[in-house]
Amino acid sequence: MFQDLTDKLASVFKQLRGHGKIREKDIQEAMKQVRRALLEADVNYKVAKELVVRLSERSLGRKVLESLTPDQQIIKIVHEELVRVLGGEVSSFQLSGSPAAVMVCGLQGAGKTSFVAKLAVFLKKKGKNPLLVAADVHRPAAVKQLCVLAEQSGIPVYAPGIDIPAEKIARDAVKKTKKEFYDTLIVDTAGRLHIDREMMDELKAVKKEIEPEETLLVLDSMAGQEAVNVAGEFKKEIDFSGIVLTKLDGDARGGAALSVTAVTGMPVKFVTVGENAADLERFYPDRMAGRILGMGDVLSLVEKAQDAIDEKKAEELELKLRKNAFTLEDFLDQLQGLKKMGSINQLTAMIPGLRGGASQDGIDEGGLKKIEAIIKSMTLEERRSVQIINGSRRKRIAAGSGSSLNEVNSLLKQFAQMKKMVKHFSKMTKGGKPLGFPLN
Repeated sequence: MFQDLTDKLASVFKQLRGHGKIREKDIQEAMKQVRRALLEADVNYKVAKELVVRLSERSLGRKVLESLTPDQQIIKIVHEELVRVLGGEVSSFQLSGSPAAVMVCGLQGAGKTSFVAKLAVFLKKKGKNPLLVAADVHRPAAVKQLCVLAEQSGIPVYAPGIDIPAEKIARDAVKKTKKEFYDTLIVDTAGRLHIDREMMDELKAVKKEIEPEETLLVLDSMAGQEAVNVAGEFKKEIDFSGIVLTKLDGDARGGAALSVTAVTGMPVKFVTVGENAADLERFYPDRMAGRILGMGDVLSLVEKAQDAIDEKKAEELELKLRKNAFTLEDFLDQLQGLKKMGSINQLTAMIPGLRGGASQDGIDEGGLKKIEAIIKSMTLEERRSVQIINGSRRKRIAAGSGSSLNEVNSLLKQFAQMKKMVKHFSKMTKGGKPLGFPLN
């Protein structure tokens, strides 16, 4: 996420640290590089220009020039200005109606239908009882996709067919929501490859029927300035309340994220960062600015962990660790729990000092998948009692997982070493409390 921009800004700050005392010409040169980095990241020209002007004015102040740590002062200023460009305060997303309606619109291919399903999962975790509505009557594939995603997530969907006008589907969905006691209605509307009058008229008709509390415009973040232009065109026709940026995990530049609010005046409310149903995040300008500057995003990481971790399972695991009864089956559960939080690269990008990426930080996501495959090729008895895994069993496990015998042996050796370490630390506890090493 924003890797190119992060790297270039980091290079600018590194050059500033090389000076014992920063002079005006050093700051001016740094600002030229920042401006170039923003434009190469496909940030809107006007937004980039205004941002650099504000950065220059603040960086040339006496407080910075006379500071003992001018580079840190400038980083602080850059962070504050990025937060401002990204929208400042986090935009609210509160559904108070009963039922409350959310209308989702956008062009074809932006990830609109996938977002609808992700939003339903997000709201269900918050205690809502949502109903999805397939109102894209122009694309049978979109209706089928929504039905499949809804079934996978255990979310009900209303999809009467494609031969019915979208506004009638919307009207009937509102009645169904009230009759069957759903508290939230999420409507997936039709998209096109480009904006046209027919689509806009249909969106207005649907909106009139459901009277949504939130109208969200879905944009492909990887489209850069084209996404910003699309937002501008929609704003002329549809009074939407917020923006959703999809595919942010694959956006190495960040131009759309840094431009869309400044250009349209509309807040970004959600971002999607993967293909899984749980890969949806609320948009926090201060946290996003921290990620762009390589500062990490610990708060979002903690929230992901809280969503993924089952407290009862965590307590059971702690007890097993203390009793040295941890098995490969438990280890597999932990790996699968980690996957729910997102890719390893996404998670490491949230940790200050780590930028994500196996090649940079030695974190091999493929290696974790290999470990999972090896453990899944074992029988339940083998996972729970690794001591029974003899030579012939190891060969079978290797063949079943597409691994080499050395890889299987290596995993079993590392697991044995880990159990010894846990046993050692468990002995250091007194009265159930660890001394010097927190197992919990």
